[in-house]
Amino acid sequence: MYFELKNQFDPLDIEIMDALVEDARIPFSRLAEQLRVSNSLIHQRVRKLKEAGVLRNPAYRLDPVALGYETCAFTQILLLDAKYMNSTIAQLKEIPEIVECVNIAGRYAIMVKIYAVNNFHLRDVIYEKIQSIEGVEGTNTLFSFDTPFERSAPLRIEKKSRLK
Repeated sequence: MYFELKNQFDPLDIEIMDALVEDARIPFSRLAEQLRVSNSLIHQRVRKLKEAGVLRNPAYRLDPVALGYETCAFTQILLLDAKYMNSTIAQLKEIPEIVECVNIAGRYAIMVKIYAVNNFHLRDVIYEKIQSIEGVEGTNTLFSFDTPFERSAPLRIEKKSRLK
């Protein structure tokens, strides 16, 4: 039994998405050959998936460690008032060390993922850039030791039965 997803995909759509998540640069002609369908069908399906907003632009992901970023942290941001949400997010977007920003529930309103060269650099990002934003009341930072894996959202989610 599976949970329903917003968009309904047929088996070919799922095979295409699986292949593109594995290698976004695979030539469509090779993908068509692997899936035993026409090249034009692959182009049509990929265009449909892009138009539906399922496929975003393919891009290389840079390895932060290889670039010299030794510190990765998640900083939770407490706002003085909800009215500061949009302006705070706009200013956070201008800080290059912040690579991800999410709106969260609970005491803190925002959480950002930061890559810094070292702990001193991280301290500067938090104290001089984040905490100086109008409306930011405080922060709480968690350090990341490692990222064992990253992946895209699942295409299928198996629902476990409560009855055994």
